[in-house]
Amino acid sequence: MKELTQILIEPVISERTTYLNEINKYVFVVQKNANKIEVKHAVEKLFNVKVDKVNIVNVQGKRKRRRFKIGKRPDWKKAIITLQEGQKIELT
Repeated sequence: MKELTQILIEPVISERTTYLNEINKYVFVVQKNANKIEVKHAVEKLFNVKVDKVNIVNVQGKRKRRRFKIGKRPDWKKAIITLQEGQKIELT
């Protein structure tokens, strides 16, 4: 079993995720090889909440051009966690 703090890398904070927080959904960047079960256990242990559902999305890195060279940002994986009614995570 992986270390719980290694599975969840950081929360994603944006305008869209702020809206999702209001409807009891939270978004985290997770380890590339993490699965739904590991993410669910990590969130429940670290934040002491009950998770209802976990959706995982593989995000492709964008291609970026800097002058004459074309590069690529790294691919990453994000997890959208839906908590049970009445549960809340404080992200500050």
